[in-house]
Amino acid sequence: MIKMVMVGVWVSIITLGSFYGSMVWVSGQPPEMAPTSFFGKVEKIKTETISVPIISNGEISGYVLAKFTFLADAILLKLMSVPPELILSDEAFRAIYSGSLQDFKKLEKYDLATLTKRMRLNANARIGVEIVKDVLVDSISYIPKSELRKRGRKKE
Repeated sequence: MIKMVMVGVWVSIITLGSFYGSMVWVSGQPPEMAPTSFFGKVEKIKTETISVPIISNGEISGYVLAKFTFLADAILLKLMSVPPELILSDEAFRAIYSGSLQDFKKLEKYDLATLTKRMRLNANARIGVEIVKDVLVDSISYIPKSELRKRGRKKE
């Protein structure tokens, strides 16, 4: 009988020791961090290609064709009653039309970071909440008025 009690105590000590050892070993490792992805709570909204006239000396000198992707808070987007594409496309148009893009022949010198920041800030101010997290440029190009006439003739 004493043998059985001793075996029981011995098994209990081994079990408690292994449990304690495993807890000490696990606590020595850095805690596993939950993945925090920037894109996890963000939804992308692509605008259609917008055509913005560039006016110089009182007449249209050409058109800017641009397409943007807005990264916006997914939860706040669901609460909006107006489709966000309308506001975001309008803000893109306004930023290009009223901006300093008058000399579009030198597009490589234009600060796109300033343009996208301005679009983000204006859209958030208009909506009243910081919903737009970032603005990405899908494409942007300038077509002079003289080239439009050439393209129109080729299609005929």
